[in-house]
Amino acid sequence: MEMESGLSGGRGANGRKSAITIFSGGTAANSLVGVFNRIASKQGGQLTYVIPISDNGGSSSELIRVIGGPSVGDLRSRLVRLIPTLENGEENASNDEEMAALKSLFEHRLPADPARARMEWLDIIETRHLLWGFISSPKRELIRSILNTLNLEIVKRARPNSGFDFSRASIGNMFLTGARIFSGSLESAIYLLSVICSIPTSVSVLPAINSNFTHHISAGLTDGSCITGQVNISHPSAPTALPDDTLVASALSAADHDRIEDANLPGSLPVLRRQHIAFSKTQEDDLPSRIQRVWYINPYGHEIWPNVNDKVLAALQSSTTIIYSIGSLFTSIIPSLILRGVGSAISAPGVRHKILILNAKLDRETGPRTQPMTATDFITAIAAACMQTEPPPPPPATGNSDAVSGSGVESDGTQLRRYVSHLLYLEGTAMGAPVVDVQDLERLGIKCVRVAGRQVAEGKGVSLRYDEVALGEALEGIVGS
Repeated sequence: MEMESGLSGGRGANGRKSAITIFSGGTAANSLVGVFNRIASKQGGQLTYVIPISDNGGSSSELIRVIGGPSVGDLRSRLVRLIPTLENGEENASNDEEMAALKSLFEHRLPADPARARMEWLDIIETRHLLWGFISSPKRELIRSILNTLNLEIVKRARPNSGFDFSRASIGNMFLTGARIFSGSLESAIYLLSVICSIPTSVSVLPAINSNFTHHISAGLTDGSCITGQVNISHPSAPTALPDDTLVASALSAADHDRIEDANLPGSLPVLRRQHIAFSKTQEDDLPSRIQRVWYINPYGHEIWPNVNDKVLAALQSSTTIIYSIGSLFTSIIPSLILRGVGSAISAPGVRHKILILNAKLDRETGPRTQPMTATDFITAIAAACMQTEPPPPPPATGNSDAVSGSGVESDGTQLRRYVSHLLYLEGTAMGAPVVDVQDLERLGIKCVRVAGRQVAEGKGVSLRYDEVALGEALEGIVGS
C-alpha cells in the first residue's frame, strides 16, 4: 500500500489530481468497495479510505483495555475486504489460493467460550491450526512472529485480577495490534498487512488519527444528556464480566476499577474501561432524543481536539471527489469530519463533487421514533461536523442567518453546499428509510440522484440495498461530469 502523500492519476479542476477520498466505517461500506474501486480505476486516480479509530466495541474493547492503543477493527475490516481474490471480482488476482487463505486467517474469529478461544489462539501461534494451509512459509513465519509479539505482551500484562479474554477475538485485529507494538507505528502496521496481502498501491486505507493512543468519543443529545463511548452511542450492551467472574463491570466504581491493573490510567472513566466483547447490532433501543453533537474525549471525559492524520489532509487536498459512504452517521462518518482541518479541506474550491450516499434505513443514531432524521438532517449534520473545528464563515450576502435544525447551518443552503453537492438515495420506499424532500434539497442547490435498489433477505424480513451496478453508474455520471 502506498502510504505517501503523492497520489497518482489524471488532473482535474484547478490542477488537482483525479483522486477520490471516501469517509466510511468498516462493515457497512464493505459491500460497496467493489463499486468504489472500479470508479477509481476508470478515473485513473488514487482511492483513499478514511477510517475512524474510536470504536470501543467487540474484540477491540479487550485489546484497548489490556494493551491500549487505537481501535483497529474497522481498519482491519476494510483492509481484508481489499485483498485481491477471484471471489472479490479480481480477474488477475495472483496466487489466489494463498490470498484466499490470508483473507480467511485475518477474518477469523476465535470461539465465544474463553477457554476454547485461548486454546485455539495457542494452536494458531504455534502453527498447528488449519488456517495456515496454503500460506507460504515466509509469510506464515512473519505473521506468526507478529502474533507472538502480541502474545508476549498479553502474558507480560497478566495480573491475578485482570487477564486477557480471547473470546471472539479477531486474528486480523490481533495482527495489527502486534505489528503496531513491534514497529511502534499504526501506519507501519497497516503497511505490513497491506504488503503481505498484496493490496494494490492505488488504494490507501488511512486511520483518521495516526496515533498509538486510544481515542474515545462522546455524544450530546438535544435533551441535554450525554453518552460516553462509541459502543454506548451505537450498540449499547450489558457489560461483559471480568475474567475472574467475581466483579461485574457495571457495578464497579472508579475506585474499584483502579484496583484492576490494565492499560487505563487510574481515575479513568469506568464506562471506558469495560469490556464490550458481545453486543447486538440488530436489537437496540431508541435514543431518548436526537444526537446534537459528537466530540473526542480524554480518559477522564474532558473534551479534546485531536489533529487529523497528515496523510488524510494530503489525500483531501489532492482529491476532486469526496464520498460520504453508507454506515453509522455519528460514529462512522462524523468522527473523521470533526478533526481539525478536515472541514476546510472538504470545502476547498478544488473539490468538485461531495457526494452523500444516503443510508437505506434509519438506525439507533438517526431514528428516534419521535424525531426520525430526514435526508436534509443528514446533510445538515455533516455540514455542522465539518464546521465544528473551523472558524465561522462570513454571513451570507442575503443577510439570512436562520439556521437549519438549530445546528448553526444557514437555511439558504450556502453552507450545506460547501460540504455536500450531491445526494444519492434509494429508489422506492424502504421500511424505515430517511425521508428525502427532493424539491427542497434541489432548492438548496444539492442535486439529488435516485438509485435503483435490490431486495435482500435480512433476518425474518426483507430489506432494500443499493444495486451495485446502478450505484456505480450514478457515481460515474457525477464523477465523470
